[in-house]
Amino acid sequence: MSIARTKKVLIPLATLLAAGTIAVGSGATFSSTTGNTISAVTAGTLKHSNSKDGQAIFTLGDVKPGDSRNGTLTITNTGSLPAKFTLTEKSSTNAFAAENLKLVITNTTSNTQVYSGTFGGLVDGTKNDLGEFAPGAAATYKFTVSLDAKADDTQQGLTAGAVYTWDSVQLDGTVQQ
Repeated sequence: MSIARTKKVLIPLATLLAAGTIAVGSGATFSSTTGNTISAVTAGTLKHSNSKDGQAIFTLGDVKPGDSRNGTLTITNTGSLPAKFTLTEKSSTNAFAAENLKLVITNTTSNTQVYSGTFGGLVDGTKNDLGEFAPGAAATYKFTVSLDAKADDTQQGLTAGAVYTWDSVQLDGTVQQ
């Protein structure tokens, strides 16, 4: 076959091949599209309730040697975030001889002792760890105050008092996806 004749065959063949490519590239194709509605972010809440908020946990009068009295309150995580809770003795006074007036704080929900010692013996201003509370979780705390049975006449008419605060701080955690 001559070169001129080969060109005559190849040129129409190349033209057909190019036309076929254009037809395939410009023809109808399948496609798919998806969309999303408005995405939103809502901040969680960190709140807690105190069953005796703004009130004394206990007010004990006419205590005599050997008496033991209780006061209770319930702390509840009412927020939507898990939190770490603490108890702080904000301030305290105790005119009794240290060995005579005792305080025991018990988490009656978990049956764990938070503090046991002299009334006012928690370090004022220091946060005492109460653990982690899931949203909706609650714990009841019992404060038991007792005047030693061996307290003598020098303890008559004395007073003691304390102010407590309860704090919650969100837990650090990973973002849920």
